[in-house]
Amino acid sequence: MKYKRFEDLPVWQIAGRMAAKMFRWSSHSSFRGKGDLANQLQRATLSISNNIAEGFERGTTKELIHFLYIARGSAGEVRSMLCVMNQMPEFSNLKSEISEFKQMGESVSRQLAA
Repeated sequence: MKYKRFEDLPVWQIAGRMAAKMFRWSSHSSFRGKGDLANQLQRATLSISNNIAEGFERGTTKELIHFLYIARGSAGEVRSMLCVMNQMPEFSNLKSEISEFKQMGESVSRQLAA
């Protein structure tokens, strides 16, 4: 199937939902006093969908692949932060959400690698 718009790409749709959900979730009180953690999670998660879109809009396969690699790197960055959070006692009440975000990030990474 040939996609005409990045908005139609299933991986972009998942990444976009993940970013929107991350913005809502990272406003939780557990993030207060943790420096830029919430901001970095938001930016890295948003970077996934933005890089998919930018690569798609560039119009060449070579540039699309380049930006998909960047998007995959951002997905790894998000998963890394979530793994660290999983080890922090102040986030013990958010373990199920952390796990859900990690699964979403892994799904996006797999799709970007394919």
